[in-house]
Amino acid sequence: MKHLARIDKAIARFEGWLLILFLTLMVFLTFVQVMLRSLYIYAHLVWANTLMGSLDWSELFVRLLVLWVTFLGASLVTRENKHIKIDLLTHLMPAIWSPYRELLLSISGAIVAALMIRASLFYIQTELNFGGSVFLNIPTWVGQMILPAGFSLICFRFLLRAMSSTLEILGDRKA
Repeated sequence: MKHLARIDKAIARFEGWLLILFLTLMVFLTFVQVMLRSLYIYAHLVWANTLMGSLDWSELFVRLLVLWVTFLGASLVTRENKHIKIDLLTHLMPAIWSPYRELLLSISGAIVAALMIRASLFYIQTELNFGGSVFLNIPTWVGQMILPAGFSLICFRFLLRAMSSTLEILGDRKA
């Protein structure tokens, strides 16, 4: 379990750096687009419009980065156990049942994430067969690989939590 926790920590660190990079790129590219558009519209600088035309791919890239940031953030939130939960029984159950509840919720989350991995792989396969490109001749499926990757990270985090809950339950039985 310690090795998995170290792997999880390394993945989280990498996700954090990717989030910083992607958010920086999103802000920078959006800022450049707004500035060039403003320079063309209000200052009537033709070169700004020409440059904006050569950066027409950046808007689609920013949209794709939003998808990546969403999934990386969801994975980190799942790691911290701060994801959205629909859990009505938490306040009604005695505290002694808490590890069992966490185990059930973690297994349920892992199953849902696994089903989403399967669905997103089917979607990627469809994109591969279709053969479209997003921008700069980059195939659509390349940018959308975050779908199965993100759901895989979320599933991994739920499985880690399930293992932790199981160890907690087994530890309580020994005591």
